Amino acid sequence: MFIKKAIAYALAAYTVCVFILVIYLSHQPTLLTAFTTPFSAAPIVATPDFGAIKNTAERKAAFFNFFTPFIDAENRALEAKRVPLLLIQKKLRSDQTLSKAELALIDKLAEDFDLPDDDDATDIRRVNELVQRVDIIPSALVLAQAANESAWGRSRFAKQGNNYFGQWCFKKGCGLVPNQRSANAGHEVRKFNSPAESVSAYFYNINTHRAYAELRKMRDYLRVQNREPTGTLLAAGLEHYSERGEAYIEELRAMIRTNRLEQSL
Repeated sequence: MFIKKAIAYALAAYTVCVFILVIYLSHQPTLLTAFTTPFSAAPIVATPDFGAIKNTAERKAAFFNFFTPFIDAENRALEAKRVPLLLIQKKLRSDQTLSKAELALIDKLAEDFDLPDDDDATDIRRVNELVQRVDIIPSALVLAQAANESAWGRSRFAKQGNNYFGQWCFKKGCGLVPNQRSANAGHEVRKFNSPAESVSAYFYNINTHRAYAELRKMRDYLRVQNREPTGTLLAAGLEHYSERGEAYIEELRAMIRTNRLEQSL
């Protein structure tokens, strides 16, 4: 009888403690997010107020330090998906039969990476196209674009919409309306729940959109040549990312060079 009462008291005390903790966390938004958000590869940290950092060198360091873990997490996930895909590609090139699991993996990756349906496409053609899509994006290039598109995290779209790459959406209410948008335009600048979500969307965009097919082909060619696909080289495939075209590419390369992004990462 004594043991049963002790257990009941312990459970009651535990319930009270949890209730108090929840009440406390409800008044601490940052802690509540960390307490309730599921585990992810990238760490959950508060977004710095980049505009409040007056020293340029300190602001740049804070920006790079904040975004690098998100970029690394995306690239690790891509590498994990790429390894079995390369093994499948090797099997097909040697005329080996794929297992049901391998065929299912091709279908899943084709769906995840928005590979267009083609009833006439052979397995090897589909896999070759996926190999071009399922690959990392150099941190130097991602950081340079994030800094360029968001004014080092100080733009209105970065602060109000967690959009660090200038990505658009086309459904009314999906984002923020640009102040300088022409009267007949219908696009908005997409809003994200977090900077990490913005990074994920950027990776998906570069690895799937037809506008960046040239970048993906270039990256694949460098792989075949056993050369590293650096940010400086792959910037050439971003001609359609900005209306500035070649000037935009050279600006990104200058940012990579000036900030020594390919030496420090």
